[in-house]
Amino acid sequence: MKSLGKKSGGARLDRMKASPLWAGEGFRNAHPIIPGLRDPDASMPTISEFICGGERRVPQGPLPSLDPREAWAKPPASGLRATWLGHSTVMIEIDGLRVLTDPVWGPRASPSRLIGPKRFQPVPISLRAMPPIDLVIVSHDHYDHLDYPTIRELAKRDVPFVTSLGVGAHLEAWGVQPERIVELDWWETHTVPNTGLTVTAAPSQHFSGRGLKDRNATLWSSLVIRSQRHGVFFSGDTGLTTEYQSIRERLGPFDLVMLEVGAFHPAWGDIHLGPENALKALSLLGGGHFLPVHWGTFSLAMHAWDQPAEKLLELSPKSGALLMMPRLGEAVEPAYAEGVKAWWRVVDAIEQEPNSDTLGAITLPKSVPWPID
Repeated sequence: MKSLGKKSGGARLDRMKASPLWAGEGFRNAHPIIPGLRDPDASMPTISEFICGGERRVPQGPLPSLDPREAWAKPPASGLRATWLGHSTVMIEIDGLRVLTDPVWGPRASPSRLIGPKRFQPVPISLRAMPPIDLVIVSHDHYDHLDYPTIRELAKRDVPFVTSLGVGAHLEAWGVQPERIVELDWWETHTVPNTGLTVTAAPSQHFSGRGLKDRNATLWSSLVIRSQRHGVFFSGDTGLTTEYQSIRERLGPFDLVMLEVGAFHPAWGDIHLGPENALKALSLLGGGHFLPVHWGTFSLAMHAWDQPAEKLLELSPKSGALLMMPRLGEAVEPAYAEGVKAWWRVVDAIEQEPNSDTLGAITLPKSVPWPID
């Protein structure tokens, strides 16, 4: 299947093996795991539990969303604006440039368009209707962050990509020209030509792989985007790590911090943040307006679909976090952010029949690694 991607070879593989994060057969997390992140008494969910277990794992109706094009027609007054388009896909407008993070327009977080976790609803704007994009960044190669049909469509555009070591092999296999791809190791920086915009890959605590035999064959990263006036942190996927303190010292401060909050489970608490650890990560990063991502789009864990939002709403006042929780497609500027409205509560308040196909009739081998993202 073309959606599985392609293995690295040649000069690309040589560069990967030269990384201090390469451990002989693949990449590794470099920093010791903080004790207590993973619950030793929590067992991994079974296939049947993943398919059928848990309550309220999908919304009963469509989430409120906006067409962002009217807002995008006017430049942000502050020079920095973010539009959450679902999961970890965010359009960042930063000093006149448009940066798209982990673009996923496909119907499923899966190698197949027929089976696997299905998105709750379409992206608020079609990919073909998107305005010109100056840069695409891809944190790692999991299906809910690196989407085959989306990349195939973006390959038709003359847009550059910045990603983690090894991920470029997938992009090339799907039609992106090699000269448009920059792959970074942690702490490496790329300056987008003729813009002054920089992207730096930074540590995260996760893993990679698109099949059963390529675990950790490519690198995973958080990414920092900087212009002359603004700084943005994007976590990709990660567990809590004290390396966030180093990121703050070396690459901060940040006007906008985007941290993953969904797909959390106690059995894999070391490689996903969840709401509570996201707030701890925010503190280590030195604060900044906090836009939660990686929720409200796919059901990838056992918790209720809106649990990350409700937990953040409960905890953020105690932490002093500057929380931003816009609706899908709602363009927001951190400099003018207002209080959070619990817009997601209207969804399940309307009695509707759940979409029984939302998770898809997925069939997976018993040896599948968990979590799948």
